[in-house]
Amino acid sequence: MELLYVAACIVLLVLLITWGRLQPFLAFLIAATVAGLLLGVPLDSIPGVLEKGIGGTLGSLIGIVCLGAMFGKLIADSGAAQKIATVLIDLFGEKHITWALMLTGFIVGIPLFYNVGFVLLVPLVFSVVAQSKLPPIYLGVPLLASLSVTHGFLPPHPSPSAMVPMFKADMGTTLVYGIIVAIPAMIVAGPLFAKLFRNVQSRPITLFVAPPMAAGQLPGTLNSFATALLPVVLIALSVVPAVAQAPAAYQPFIHFITNPLVVMFLGLGVGSWTLGLARGLGIKALMESYAGAVKDIAVVLLIIAGAGALKELFVASGVSKNISAALLGLPIDPLILGWFIAAVLRVSLGSATVAGLTAAGIMTPVLAASPDVDPNLMVLAIGAGSLMFSHVNDSGFWMAKEYFNLTLKETLLSWTLMEGIVGFMGIGGVLILDALLH
Repeated sequence: MELLYVAACIVLLVLLITWGRLQPFLAFLIAATVAGLLLGVPLDSIPGVLEKGIGGTLGSLIGIVCLGAMFGKLIADSGAAQKIATVLIDLFGEKHITWALMLTGFIVGIPLFYNVGFVLLVPLVFSVVAQSKLPPIYLGVPLLASLSVTHGFLPPHPSPSAMVPMFKADMGTTLVYGIIVAIPAMIVAGPLFAKLFRNVQSRPITLFVAPPMAAGQLPGTLNSFATALLPVVLIALSVVPAVAQAPAAYQPFIHFITNPLVVMFLGLGVGSWTLGLARGLGIKALMESYAGAVKDIAVVLLIIAGAGALKELFVASGVSKNISAALLGLPIDPLILGWFIAAVLRVSLGSATVAGLTAAGIMTPVLAASPDVDPNLMVLAIGAGSLMFSHVNDSGFWMAKEYFNLTLKETLLSWTLMEGIVGFMGIGGVLILDALLH
């Protein structure tokens, strides 16, 4: 009966978000409260459990996400993202332009949250369209595919960053594994899949064709690449053998310098100088930009907090152990199970972040009872599932449709299938990596 109650609460969550149009944080709180009542948690204990779930989930994450939002805003506003795109497009040439746009989305997408990266880079695609006369969706798919994989697989994006502490994974290892899984996924879903749209013509709405910054206003090439990739390099250092096996006397410093919170703080500090103050931007303008970035990410933080509250109700009621026992009894690999649950939630809810974190809450006890499963790979498996088959209940679907001025059918055949390819390639990469590691 308990498992039926849990299923009912998940269905309630889906209905509140999709049919009731409630803000996801409110929907999570309602679903969590109902779960507490159905599962026998004492009425006077439910508020404390909700608070513990919210605080426990945000405690290790809020600094990373907020600093990441500030850093991404800096990369965008300074022109570093545009510089990276320009250099890569010039390097690859028109013949391989789709590969250049894929790499642009990947490099710029690591520090930028998905919606910011989309809004920032799609006008650059339209600038390339004007120069090359190539179809917009043909050039857009590789960029969107790479933005998707960074959103689903790589810290410091909210969903993978939140799942790392939930599963007791390692941020650096997850990042390295995520890059390994992301590369083939974005190649297949990007330049290769885009070939199908070589002759699909559309005319982007002129509202979205924004003039780029003048070349003289952009930061230098080395400055742009080095600053944007600094957090990635520092986090990845933690899994480099020469660093990880350094003498014991150096370990406290290594642990400090590769801690994700410290990494994002250092990245923001260096970027504030190299892309801001050193180029004549005042400290007041920088701080106003950072304040705006935090406002933009507030909704995402609330979603993460709500998912933490629901997960904690499952733990406090004891039903998480029953879920674990029931799911462990299924003849299916836990990694595939996590991917499948996230995929079902993604198709039902629309939001990749909500789908990923909800699936993570369900799979946490399963992972705890499965010592042979790599927690870093579970983060990636759920991330892959959370990207599956975006359709009409996802804001990203409508952004792609309206920006590229596509018909509903064209959007389903391009954007939705692209997201599906990313999801399938992602779980395939996770399973191959799991086989190689074991």
